Amino acid sequence: MRRDIAFPSKGLLCRGWLYQPDRLPAGARAPSVVMAHGFSAVKEQYLANFAERFSAAGFITLVFDYRFLGASEGEPRGQVLPLEQAEDYRNALTWLSRLPQVDPERLGIWGTSMSGGIVLWVAEYDQRVKAVVAQMPAAVNWQTRRHAGEERFDLLGRLILKDRLARYAGESPGRIKVVAAPGEFCALTPDDAYEWFTGSRELAPSWRNEVTLESLEKMREFDPISLIRIIAPRPLLMIVAEKDSLLPYDALLAAYERAGEPKALLPLPCGHFDVYFREPWFGQACGTAAAWFKEHLGAS
Repeated sequence: MRRDIAFPSKGLLCRGWLYQPDRLPAGARAPSVVMAHGFSAVKEQYLANFAERFSAAGFITLVFDYRFLGASEGEPRGQVLPLEQAEDYRNALTWLSRLPQVDPERLGIWGTSMSGGIVLWVAEYDQRVKAVVAQMPAAVNWQTRRHAGEERFDLLGRLILKDRLARYAGESPGRIKVVAAPGEFCALTPDDAYEWFTGSRELAPSWRNEVTLESLEKMREFDPISLIRIIAPRPLLMIVAEKDSLLPYDALLAAYERAGEPKALLPLPCGHFDVYFREPWFGQACGTAAAWFKEHLGAS
């Protein structure tokens, strides 16, 4: 069963979906999972596929759009600020834990791509989190991003600085396309990123193909891996793509090695976006995540 919900986060409303297992016994308190999407994406872009599986496995599941994106409130649109998104996750946990059917001692978080990095950071600092799944996570920092493409990284840095000076002078925030056809300047350059985002537009008419340049500034300052070891002893599952076009595979393995026990790694021989809907990758990623939550949170 799914219903629309909204919860407050720093004076604005985040909107989302709440999935409740069909056979939840009267008076029972169930384990729960909080979910949100990756860079600029909104919940309609295949997150229902995962949430339905988690709900069927016995978890009350909350899927939401961050402030400034999708159905949620906030101006300017297209702000993708990692620490603000982490705050939305933490406020989602608070709202969810106050529901009478939710067990506040059995809360899990799931993130994918950019939100995979967000959930790592949240788990590092929020002890309410009892289990984590980071799927194709942006487990990278400034150094990793620059080494992935120094010339482009430095060019974006000059645009970001120019935008900062303009905003200080009172001008509107600068913007950049999320994806674009080959040869156009954009935030995410791989061909499969363009195909995935443009291919999912009919599912998600609220998705906008632009973000603020300030978003890129804050993303390069965000570091979810330096303290990844302090997630332990809470269990961490990382799901990674061996053919990832966005995130250096070696960097993700290095981040995993820094994490403490208990932990598990699921490497899949696919691309970054295949896991959302292509089999067998979706089934393997989703099934392993559900099993991880069941093992460490229990199920109703």
